[in-house]
Amino acid sequence: MFDEAIAEARRQAQICNSCRYCEGYCAVFPAMHANRSFSDADITQLANLCHNCQNCFYACQYTAPHEFDLNLPGVLAAVREDSWEETAFPRAFARLFQRSGTLIAVALVAAIAILFWAALQLPGEGEGFYAIISHASLVAIFLPAFVLPLIALGVGLRRYWQRVGGGPVRLADIADAFGSAAKMRNLAGGHGEGCNFEAEDRFSQKRRVMHQLVMYGFLLCFASTASGTVLHYVFDMPAPYPFFSLPKLLGVPGGIMLCIGTVGLLVLKMAARPDLQDPRVRGGEFGFILLLFLVSLSGLALFAFGSTAALEPLLALHLGAVLAFFLLTPYSKMAHGFYRMAALVKDAQRKPRPVAAKPAARPAA
Repeated sequence: MFDEAIAEARRQAQICNSCRYCEGYCAVFPAMHANRSFSDADITQLANLCHNCQNCFYACQYTAPHEFDLNLPGVLAAVREDSWEETAFPRAFARLFQRSGTLIAVALVAAIAILFWAALQLPGEGEGFYAIISHASLVAIFLPAFVLPLIALGVGLRRYWQRVGGGPVRLADIADAFGSAAKMRNLAGGHGEGCNFEAEDRFSQKRRVMHQLVMYGFLLCFASTASGTVLHYVFDMPAPYPFFSLPKLLGVPGGIMLCIGTVGLLVLKMAARPDLQDPRVRGGEFGFILLLFLVSLSGLALFAFGSTAALEPLLALHLGAVLAFFLLTPYSKMAHGFYRMAALVKDAQRKPRPVAAKPAARPAA
């Protein structure tokens, strides 16, 4: 939509900076109003602070057909996607996934699932699914697939931090950022009514709730895996685990939350206006949502039908989805959570720091 996204975002930010009608909507506008002019780093930071709730667009008096033709959510989405692609490591992988994410996700899951199904025909050891694929084999496959994408993501975040001119990080900055992310504060709207992402004439908390379901569902699933790792290596209690065990009590609710959240986000994404987002990357966005949904659904199906003849195909599908998810994390929208957190930390550095009160002077004797 924009030939020079940063230049166009700079033009629109200067107009918004003169109007200031949307000042209380989200973190973007206080950060914007703190500047008189905008460098490329400033625009990139504003773009990653934007959560694309679109409240400002529908409140703006300068959108088309006005000659100013403002579309701040759309242009910031374009800058944001460019910043993720340019700081990703390697860059070409991010660009490829953003353009053809759905096809890549489906093809990668299918290919890996077929390889896992073939591997499942070899004898395993242990109980449950360890009887058809050994624990050592899973560790040998998934440990590099977890660590290497984390390294790639770390390189990308370091590039982003340098790009926006981030300084030394304090614990208070991290706490402020985590507090904002935990509450999804920037999807609450200026008056706490939510956003009008899916309908211009009314506010809704749907998008905020769906994001929270995905975030907390994923964290519960991660905690489930971590608790299983501790039980296996520290307490010598290998899987399978009964329902009333920590891995299951964390993983089953987490999987359900992920399923509901991803379906909800997919419905909202399909109902939203493409011109207020970045149409170039809809394939990547839908691919990521589909992949996360498949991870959660196949995990729940494996829990429900793991004692039947469906164990092998379900296990192959689940392992394929999880491995594809890990491998694509630095290049999918999963990375946006890390970039947004970095933007929130950078924004916390902008805010004035509280000054410690000086002790009262002692009265003269």
